[in-house]
Amino acid sequence: MKVLVTGAGGMLGRDVMLAAGNAGHDVVGFGHTELDVVDAVAVEKRFDLARPDVVINCAAWTDVDGAEEAEEAAFAVNGTGAGNIAAAAARVGASVVYVSSDYVFDGAKGAPYVETDQPAPLSAYGRTKLAGEEATAAANKRHFIVRSCWLFGIGGGNFVETMLRLADTQNEVLVVRDQVGSPTYTWHLAHGLVRLIEGIEFGTHHMAAAGHCSWYDFAREIFEQAKVECKVLSGTTEMMGRPAPRPALSALVSGRRHAIELPTWQDGLAGYLAQRKTEREAA
Repeated sequence: MKVLVTGAGGMLGRDVMLAAGNAGHDVVGFGHTELDVVDAVAVEKRFDLARPDVVINCAAWTDVDGAEEAEEAAFAVNGTGAGNIAAAAARVGASVVYVSSDYVFDGAKGAPYVETDQPAPLSAYGRTKLAGEEATAAANKRHFIVRSCWLFGIGGGNFVETMLRLADTQNEVLVVRDQVGSPTYTWHLAHGLVRLIEGIEFGTHHMAAAGHCSWYDFAREIFEQAKVECKVLSGTTEMMGRPAPRPALSALVSGRRHAIELPTWQDGLAGYLAQRKTEREAA
């Protein structure tokens, strides 16, 4: 199949490009500088020329706190842009994947969320991602909406890298213990997405690492696996005073009969650290 990836320069987009290519697909990708997804005319022109069979939309506004002050700008990318991509894909007969977020939920369920649970975003970012889901579904019947959680990967800034950087200059870090999710390695997610597009099970899918933990637990595991000496202090969300509200428990599991299951978050972390070491040694 010919696969077109938007947001190809980002953390997930980079891995999707590699995973799709490794699976034998003909892949073309566009980063933000090459394709502004907010520009519907530009998107149509690109798709008319490329004629993809599948579009994987990894273009996203990912600054959760920044979206609180710039919801309109975040909505333009995550909502309107997603609709532009889905509509242009439909126009050339392509299916579309929209990568969404656990932040479409409010975290009040008290257990991991499945696809049939009702979204209720707390933040501007969550509202824009939900808008993207709705715009994608409305514009293209052949859609996959894939919610994932707490992404980390080599191609961009992430929590693992932040913790390791802080440990270079200080002997302790303060991390929240009252937010629980499913930290997901983008390389694992990318392979899951490529498996998904090879089928026709359209609709909403939850695709996140197996298991769940708090940011505090995640930080402790990072230092243990990386063999770094750094004490992790536990704090609360209220103590941190971040602009955007976060769900308390937004871990994701799939209720689908033939769900694509990813490895555990611990395995994802091990894979990330190994990949990070390899790339640094090669540099």
